[in-house]
Amino acid sequence: VQLQASGGGQVQAGGSLRLSCAASGTSSSYVIGWFRQAPGKEREFVSAIRWNGGLKKYADSVKGRFTISRENAGNAVYLQMNSLKPEDTAVYYCAAGGAWRAPSTQYEYDYWGQGTQVTVSS
Repeated sequence: VQLQASGGGQVQAGGSLRLSCAASGTSSSYVIGWFRQAPGKEREFVSAIRWNGGLKKYADSVKGRFTISRENAGNAVYLQMNSLKPEDTAVYYCAAGGAWRAPSTQYEYDYWGQGTQVTVSS
């Protein structure tokens, strides 16, 4: 399994970004999650989606602002981030796991991509 995250950048508060996670080697039952880590803080869950069935989960801090979706061909997952806040500044990682058990728990994920930096200025 290989994951490639992209789409990060610098925006002003209130702006939008769309992150992409290109995945290869996954199966239809896989779960793709997004996590983020800000400087000096622990990595935290952002959102997750299951390839088949489209189950989704969001952290409370991003509900109503972020939307996770998947490409129908099953090769990519997107994280649309709207109404960005300075506290959303972090390195964002996508990860893949084999089952929808506890998708907000990073230990459920076996594979991780490299991060993409998101910086939101006030």
